[in-house]
Amino acid sequence: MNEEKRFAILIDGENISSGYIKIILDEISTKGIATYKRIYGDWTKPGLAKWKDILLGYSITPMQQYSYTTGKNASDSAMIIDAMDILYSGKVDGFCLATSDSDFTKLASRLRESGMEVVGMGEEKTPRPFVAACNEFKFVDKLLKEAELAAAAERAAAKAEAAQKAKEKKKAAHKEPSTSQTAFSTIRSTIVSIIQDNSDEDGYMLVSDVGSILSKRYADFDVRNYSFKKMVPFLKSMGLFEVRKDPDPKSPNSQIAYVRLKEEK
Repeated sequence: MNEEKRFAILIDGENISSGYIKIILDEISTKGIATYKRIYGDWTKPGLAKWKDILLGYSITPMQQYSYTTGKNASDSAMIIDAMDILYSGKVDGFCLATSDSDFTKLASRLRESGMEVVGMGEEKTPRPFVAACNEFKFVDKLLKEAELAAAAERAAAKAEAAQKAKEKKKAAHKEPSTSQTAFSTIRSTIVSIIQDNSDEDGYMLVSDVGSILSKRYADFDVRNYSFKKMVPFLKSMGLFEVRKDPDPKSPNSQIAYVRLKEEK
């Protein structure tokens, strides 16, 4: 089995909104593991107050850089220097540059020349040269809108589910945890989003891939925490998904499970 790619996530805190942080981390979790999570800015400025409130919850390291000269962005320089230090350490396979600032165009090109996979993340206003310098570029404002639509669809599905007669076992399994365990409703909502973002043209994706992405996003995820032994029964219990099983061509006595969202009737 191939090792997962290691990414350094470097965020230009003075150029990108804190409201995009979950989008940024979720996108990278589908590609590999974030071994560095750093954000750059002058933390003495009130404009970064919203970022301060969420850094601990997402385990992001704030990098202080005072603005010594008017008109010069010292944070950009610090982020570029750190990126080169990380590059030469040989500890990552790729970088996520979260910014809409074209000043990072040369950095993206330099990292790619060194064999790094570069994922840019910024708003639609991001200048084209920076977008083109990255291997991939994710428009976070578009992704946020899609996530909000998915959340609305999930809420509608949850109402339909609530109207069904629940069995006692399901009630016990779906009870929200009173501890620090990730809530069932959060897991359910995330599964809907994962399938919408990663399914094939028929809407299906591998059940094993769903479980893998969930484990990356939530360190405590395990179906046994919700009173199930296997992933397929766990998915079926929600009433939101269809599961299909096909013969495994590599093992005649085994099957491969696929899942998709139920079609609205």
